Amino acid sequence: MSLTKKVTKGFITAAFGFSLIGGGTFAYFSDSVATNNTFAAGTLDLSVNPEAVVNINNIKPGDEIKREFELQNNGTLTISKVLLNTKYAVNDAKLDGKENTDDMAKHIKVTILYNQNNASTPVIETTLYDLQNQTPDLTQIDTIAGPKPNGLNPGDKNKMIVLFEFKDNGQDQNQFQGDALQVEWKFNAEQAAGSLNEG
Repeated sequence: MSLTKKVTKGFITAAFGFSLIGGGTFAYFSDSVATNNTFAAGTLDLSVNPEAVVNINNIKPGDEIKREFELQNNGTLTISKVLLNTKYAVNDAKLDGKENTDDMAKHIKVTILYNQNNASTPVIETTLYDLQNQTPDLTQIDTIAGPKPNGLNPGDKNKMIVLFEFKDNGQDQNQFQGDALQVEWKFNAEQAAGSLNEG
């Protein structure tokens, strides 16, 4: 065999050997496993029963109205607090054709009591006029150290008591005859703080 053929044959053999080495880099043991993972969000579902807390006509100075309502957590997540937002509008009857410049809401006292387990201490005691600028937590409870949030666990119900009083100031209050207040109470539930789930 000539030297040229030997050299050529050697190069071919070497190239073939390198291709085996190169192809052999993929020949190793392997294994794999797949997992199915789920992230499902819980729900915040607050309801108020009854939906209309108060609906009354023909009130007069000195009248008091007591109502009960229930906050219910129908969701799957803990509610840390329920904040009350108040809005109202005055429908002025314009007695004798004159517009009433006095706000009737300043004469309506509102007292909201703690839940049924602690219904002797007010959550808040103020006028309807001032309540529009406040957002009390209706789930708080009274302790020796003072009020603290208590929240609502899934399935929990809190019975609330609210007292409305049309304050009699001992003066002429004829300007309110025929007036009406349209009050919207919005109950805002907030979730509890996030937590570490170590499974």
